[in-house]
Amino acid sequence: MKNVLIAGGLLAIGAGAGGYWYSQQATNLNSEAGALAYIPADTAVFSAQLKQFPIKAYVDSMAGSYNNLPSDAFAETDVSDPRGKFFIALFESYNEALKDGQTFVDTFGLANDIHSYFYTLGIVPVLKVEVSKADAIWAWLDKAEQKSGFSHTKQTLSGVEYRAYRLSDDSDSETADLIVTVNNGLLTITLNTSLNENSLLETALGLKPAEQPINTTTLIQDSLTKHGFMEEGIGFINHQEIAKAITTKDGNLLAKHLTKLAQMDNSNELTSLRTPVCEQEFASITANWPKTVMGFDSLSINDKESSFGVRMVVESNNSVLLSAYQAMSGFIPSYASNTENAVFSMAYGIDVNQLVPSLLSVWEEMLTPDYQCEPLQNVQMAMQQQNPGMVGMMTGMANGLKGIGMAVFDYKLADISRPEELESLDAIISVSADNPGALFDIAKQFSPELASVSLPADGTPVDVSHLLPLPPTTNIQPQLALKGNHLVLFNGQRAAEVSQQLAAEPVANNGLLSMFIDYQQMFEPIISGIELSGEEVPQELMDLKDYRIKVQMNMAVNDQGISFGSSMTSQADNAVN
Repeated sequence: MKNVLIAGGLLAIGAGAGGYWYSQQATNLNSEAGALAYIPADTAVFSAQLKQFPIKAYVDSMAGSYNNLPSDAFAETDVSDPRGKFFIALFESYNEALKDGQTFVDTFGLANDIHSYFYTLGIVPVLKVEVSKADAIWAWLDKAEQKSGFSHTKQTLSGVEYRAYRLSDDSDSETADLIVTVNNGLLTITLNTSLNENSLLETALGLKPAEQPINTTTLIQDSLTKHGFMEEGIGFINHQEIAKAITTKDGNLLAKHLTKLAQMDNSNELTSLRTPVCEQEFASITANWPKTVMGFDSLSINDKESSFGVRMVVESNNSVLLSAYQAMSGFIPSYASNTENAVFSMAYGIDVNQLVPSLLSVWEEMLTPDYQCEPLQNVQMAMQQQNPGMVGMMTGMANGLKGIGMAVFDYKLADISRPEELESLDAIISVSADNPGALFDIAKQFSPELASVSLPADGTPVDVSHLLPLPPTTNIQPQLALKGNHLVLFNGQRAAEVSQQLAAEPVANNGLLSMFIDYQQMFEPIISGIELSGEEVPQELMDLKDYRIKVQMNMAVNDQGISFGSSMTSQADNAVN
């Protein structure tokens, strides 16, 4: 049974990873209603691209970065099982196809713009991708079979032929097959196990509509509208359906599958959860935290450059907790959230004055329900032994603190063998507070060397080079200054300009976390430093020199829930900078 589950996990990982690169959701493959009619409304995981995804242009724009992926990632892997060799061969072919968009679409028989989608039928993952040349898929699989010695059997269901790759061992009492077919221009990859009935496989292969399809609900449109996502795509994890699956025996298809698995293993792990009181209490919790939803805020793709912004929201209807989380949010400076020509930036926003009251509100809200469900009671008992008020003892000296940020705009290493001897550094660190001068005075009590430093109220910077353990050859003269509500330590022209702009920024509770990195600018100075030292630059590091990707992430709390945002820009090697 363990081998069956491992095989299922491998399929879920493989299908999910493959589906990610083909985009995130599908609808109207032949017609919107037709595509969604095979996806049940109670699916636990769902993703869909509502408009065709320009896969050829996307791969072209990312090819420089993809080409830097190790082609011999599994060269030293000792895998003797033909099944393992088969999946390695598939990955290697996939990696080779990423060298440019045309090679990619030719290898997998894709059109330049495609639809795809991923969802679950109970515990069974299903990946569907629009293909224009089915022979390319069979050639890809045949090549992997020849390299691995792993083979398939041809089977037929309702007149549709498919390949079945046996993933379970002959000694297993249950079976698990990887299923691959192309029907009506759609590649389908799924899993067929002893849990499945033929009717479930028929639905997975697009031969039998779901009994209660997702297109008869407003789940998709409601998610798009509520969070203001573009109609390019949508995805979600349905907490309510997952809760139903673990607290009932047959509340949905996932529950039925988990019941069968438990019976096969003679397991009673779900017994304590599958009680009427647990069902009711988990339903109440997930009514307040119904889904995790993902969608696009921006999307622009051509063969020279791809950029997109995505957001994941853990939905919440619990106004008490949301208010507490929002209250403890702090200040994220503009230089960390609106990055321009930066190498790296990070900021953490926290309103220290609101931290303890907010934590107490969270604790009270979590402990107020008189749970009768045993696992929930255990969680509450563990929380009762903790005292969030103790945090106040550690934060009392940081009264008024709103956030901490930093950014590196440029740097250069003179010699990688002496990384502490920077040839140049343009960077800033900021501490934002209601009264940053008071925080600096408190810091003086713990660092006597700061006692001699007096910061002018007009924002004039003070050279603090003598206070830092810097090598005498280092070309750095850090400046410390009070800029409005911000205490800043900076060095370099760009950092000086940013510190001046920061002086005009009032502190506001605008976020919890923000981070940015430009991979190319991050690694180029390191490589130059190695070259100056006379050492050989490792190939893996040389590859990162041309990794033309910029990534930004952020976290915030709003009235819809807890939001995690991410944006990425990638340029092709032949793009004009």
